[in-house]
Amino acid sequence: MLLHNKARIMMLVVLMIAAMLNLAGCLNAKKAGANLPQVESASELEPATSADDSYTLKLVYIGTPQLDEQLIEEEASKYLLEKLNAKLDLIVLDWGSWDNRQNILIASREEIDVIFTSQWSKHAVNVSKGAFLPLNNLLEQYGQEILASLDPLILQSAQIDGINYGVPSNKEFAAQGGIVYRKDIAEQLQLDMEQVKSLADLDAIYKVVKQKMPSMTPLFVKYGENFNSHYINNFDALGDTSIPGYILKDETSTIVKPIYEFERYIDNLYLARDFYLKGYINKDAATTQMMVNDALASNEYFSVVSPIKPGKAEELGVQTGLTGKLGQIAMNPKSLATSETTGSMLAISSTSQHPELAMQLINLLHSDSYLNNLLNFGIEDIHYKKVSEQVITQTESTSRYSPGASWMLGNQFLNYLWDTEDPQKWEQFKQFNEDAVISPGLGFVFDGDEVKSEVAAVVNVDKQYLIALESGSVDPAVVLPEYIKKLRIAGIDKIIEAKQQQFNAFLQKNGKLDSESDKEDSLHYNDNEIAE
Repeated sequence: MLLHNKARIMMLVVLMIAAMLNLAGCLNAKKAGANLPQVESASELEPATSADDSYTLKLVYIGTPQLDEQLIEEEASKYLLEKLNAKLDLIVLDWGSWDNRQNILIASREEIDVIFTSQWSKHAVNVSKGAFLPLNNLLEQYGQEILASLDPLILQSAQIDGINYGVPSNKEFAAQGGIVYRKDIAEQLQLDMEQVKSLADLDAIYKVVKQKMPSMTPLFVKYGENFNSHYINNFDALGDTSIPGYILKDETSTIVKPIYEFERYIDNLYLARDFYLKGYINKDAATTQMMVNDALASNEYFSVVSPIKPGKAEELGVQTGLTGKLGQIAMNPKSLATSETTGSMLAISSTSQHPELAMQLINLLHSDSYLNNLLNFGIEDIHYKKVSEQVITQTESTSRYSPGASWMLGNQFLNYLWDTEDPQKWEQFKQFNEDAVISPGLGFVFDGDEVKSEVAAVVNVDKQYLIALESGSVDPAVVLPEYIKKLRIAGIDKIIEAKQQQFNAFLQKNGKLDSESDKEDSLHYNDNEIAE
């Protein structure tokens, strides 16, 4: 099913109906916390009104702290004092510590204003904790440029029970997975990368790299970045990815299954194990904290698993000092699900003292080219030089401020292009968004409150087994049956049943519930079948 005009209209109608109904699979807005401020009208708020009374907006997102961060904060604050009578404090949390530090920020009720959030970063869970404010009224009053530029389908499908708790970044929304590889090494070794159509095809490539470049590991793998990443297999978790129960975005079945009941998952476990034993994968894959960008920049790896979009290799080239040396290969159909519409958002913390200023900041990131590019690329003639109005080139100081966070901070279509990138990149992004397969679960988010104790138990089991299994570090024939047994003891079957019931209610109200015969297709592996 392609995302052409007819499909877009149909999906928008579906989502509008869904937003009006009290779907069993959605969270209730009341879960935002009775003790939290409900922003019903901006007129109830008291914005800062004088230079002496300027407010410092704290913006929290994931990344690597940059050497010239303070310099950017100073420039942004000068600009925002004129625009909003506000200053800016950038709080950049390292990828490796993001989960823990985000949890601490929320639990401690620290006063912050704007914070990055996403479905893969427990967005729905944090909404249920009351961490983020409902934004519908703030969007209407202070987010007019957001509403004008962001596709209504994207904004509405990111809602929980008809309410936006985060503003999606305006970027590519389709999802696709594959690898990013060292194009210069492939050319040096005369590797025919055009013959690579699947993960299994990489075997012949990696064999040559291993033989001819013994100091270079063919593939870098880590937790979340491996052959069973959701973007590689088109898994739709129907909400928080830490809660088990999936459908496939590129198929029509609406039967919710544990991940180990999908053939592609099992196949890729064994492929990863094979590659690990052949020495194609880093030996510390189950424990490494190294980030993908750092792995590429180290010059020690030929390739990494990665989400793919137009210009991905060129972007990584700039961020890793490998400009012009990287290539990319997509290995699955493009797809669109709630995981994409909520894959990168900016939320307003319920601890913000001035939510109206926070929304105005988000609105500027979606509409103000100067501010957007300042936060993403730094200061002109210091961190970059302009080649033309929209094209920039690197300087000796580019590495001092290169956060690589443009997909998190507002409207990516406002971004400058590096002179090493395709000048048609943004047009390619638009095309990339237009012909994606739509998941049957688009617009649905599972409310796991009724099974939260089982979810906690499953998460603990995952910590014990999942990384080792998916990295190829252990034999799935031996470890997978044990993993499944522990999951069942933890209550995974109860979670799957609850998710299926909520999803069925969503589908039934939208006239899309599978037939009973479809429900009999579930694989239901048992321990003996897995072992065999």
